[in-house]
Amino acid sequence: MITKVLMPKLSEAMETGKVIKWLKKEGDAIKGGDVIAEVETDKANVEIEAFGSGVLRKISVDAGGQVPVGALIGIIADPSDDISSVSTAAPKPAAPKPAAAPAAAPAAAPAAPAPAPLPAMETYKSEPATTSVMPMAPASAAAVPSAPAKPVAASGARLKVSPLARKIAAQSGVDLRLLQGSGPGGRIIRRDVESAVTAPRPGAAAQPAPAPARPTAVPSRPAFVIPPRPAAEFEDLPLTPMRAIIAKRMPLSKGPVPHFYVTSEVAMDRAWELREELNSLDGQPKISVNDLVIKACGLALRKNPGVNAQLNGQAIRVHHRAHIGVAVSLDAGLITPVLRDCDIKPLGQIAVESRDLAERARAGKLRVQELTGATFSISNLGMFDVEEFSAIINPPEGAILAVGSVLEKPVVVDGAVAVGRRLKLTIACDHRVMDGAMGARFLQDVKRLLEEPLRLMV
Repeated sequence: MITKVLMPKLSEAMETGKVIKWLKKEGDAIKGGDVIAEVETDKANVEIEAFGSGVLRKISVDAGGQVPVGALIGIIADPSDDISSVSTAAPKPAAPKPAAAPAAAPAAAPAAPAPAPLPAMETYKSEPATTSVMPMAPASAAAVPSAPAKPVAASGARLKVSPLARKIAAQSGVDLRLLQGSGPGGRIIRRDVESAVTAPRPGAAAQPAPAPARPTAVPSRPAFVIPPRPAAEFEDLPLTPMRAIIAKRMPLSKGPVPHFYVTSEVAMDRAWELREELNSLDGQPKISVNDLVIKACGLALRKNPGVNAQLNGQAIRVHHRAHIGVAVSLDAGLITPVLRDCDIKPLGQIAVESRDLAERARAGKLRVQELTGATFSISNLGMFDVEEFSAIINPPEGAILAVGSVLEKPVVVDGAVAVGRRLKLTIACDHRVMDGAMGARFLQDVKRLLEEPLRLMV
């Protein structure tokens, strides 16, 4: 049996990919499922797994080589198989010289839903060939921050921190590198950070203490420091592959797609109370505001299928599953991993899966199927104290919801002024697919679900 390893296609516009390194060498025995190489695409670094078993008979593209999508990069076969007809089909390109300038960013699609990926391996038995799609996962080698000077974990290990703990640490000025996590697998969770706020921090004795006692009040945000002014007038930074494709694809969304926007303000008092009660339960997953919004959108999409739709040629494709893309900001750009079946998953499962997706997105460990297939997207900037904003639709989806901060503000309740928690939601809709009333009804249902949050638990 001969298995051709091809450069995978992860999106509609992806044209080239680059071999980062081979994890196996020619002559190594291969079993199905073995990770044999790492490939750089427009979205992430991807680990290529073997579907066939045998021996890595030939490496057609050396590490550093950049080839078109679908090009042969390796061959797996039994030692007795004749691979001459396969290996001569594509010459082995030379790897670029170390001193050469970096290759231009591939013209590929951003981390947006895309058609099914091109098979990365083809399996042959004598004359006829069958094709199978191999599973892949982004590699963690690229864009991973260097290890801190005093990590709690072993050298080179990634610091395991829950998103909520990271946010609280940023607000209170706690150095996460100095904490020992009490969560599963040594993960730093909220109680670890809250304990560190009042407890003496490791290494504090080595620092000279000021004469007066330090105040016990926790600062609301990190110190604001303006960096020194650079001597150069300006600096040109090369586009990363992800940023390059965002620059290419966003005009294709904002230009041809006629956006319209609908904004609604949601009373979050009851949802906030429910969230606090749920988060006080021992052994239960912590629920974020974004988790509540995801669940509400999943249910509202099922009630309003016209919003869970996209333009497909001369037809409107209406989706009957709520697969929601959750925007995650990375240093290189924006990526949108997909949380599937949000209309039927319990709130706790959504909370666990959304955090897992976000953490693995930042670590570069998402699988291919987690980057494609969204029918609707949510972008949340509430953690940056943004009250309201409008998002750009992620094609080919028909809508995206922008989520702001939950703010305490004076509100009128039964004719009297009181303090309430309010959240602004703005949906951007493709006017070719839906009209204003349809988007407004969807937003109205999301608002009702959040204002009557027990409906999210049914």
